[in-house]
Amino acid sequence: MLQRLFCMVLLSLLSLGKTDAQLRIPSLSPSSTVRQDLGLTAIEIRYARPSARGRTIFGEKGLVRYHEFWRTGANAATKITIEQDIYLQDQMLMKGSYALLSKPSLTNWTLYFYPYESGNWNTYVDKTPTLMISAPSSTSMDFQESFSIYFDQLELGSAQLVFAWAKIRVHASIRVDFKDKVLQDIDKTMAGPSRNDYFQSALFLHEMGLDLELALEYIQEVTRKGEPPLFFQVHREALILADLNRNGEAVSVAQKALELSKEAGNKDFVRLCEQLIEKLKS
Repeated sequence: MLQRLFCMVLLSLLSLGKTDAQLRIPSLSPSSTVRQDLGLTAIEIRYARPSARGRTIFGEKGLVRYHEFWRTGANAATKITIEQDIYLQDQMLMKGSYALLSKPSLTNWTLYFYPYESGNWNTYVDKTPTLMISAPSSTSMDFQESFSIYFDQLELGSAQLVFAWAKIRVHASIRVDFKDKVLQDIDKTMAGPSRNDYFQSALFLHEMGLDLELALEYIQEVTRKGEPPLFFQVHREALILADLNRNGEAVSVAQKALELSKEAGNKDFVRLCEQLIEKLKS
């Protein structure tokens, strides 16, 4: 009797295990991600890649019908993310993430970019796109078995965004503006370190105990030159002077930091300055 009961319990557990198990099979349209650096930005496209498998792909009797919305891939909506503004076919697309839908036709594709909300592509078709562009379609001698999105003809600030499937190739031009930003960075770099560069360098050297004299030189580039310093910058100068055993100077600087902290209404630094002054005078 006990043996029979044990067998029944075991069969029940095995049955539950089968019910909870999830069947995993390879996707017929596997997901893919393509990322491309361009100028000073990056573009990432996440999409699924269906294969032809002997089927007619484009046209009135094809898998993808002319003049009808297509998710530009398979499964979920294709997602494109750009880190900075770009120009597609000379029309600006601002930085962000977008769902990309398309309407193929014999001579061109219309590409629609919607602010990305979800992978359900059907939710976008009745909405107004952020950007709509037309890209020419052409026929290639080479057959592309699996749908592919890639970048070609890469230059410093331009490229071609290519959609390829079966014998169809669609090219959309991409352009990014980066010259002004690079020139600004060059001017800033050639002009020398900024006040923040000096402060961060002094902070690092002091905290690591690497070169206190150099740390003092850097912090005084901030506290004694140019625009008035901030309370925490002056407090750091006092700390460095204290660690250099220049207590008289450290007290004077700490008192200045205390006044600035009070003016800024920063109670934390008021207490830190008072504690430092007390310690230095003891």
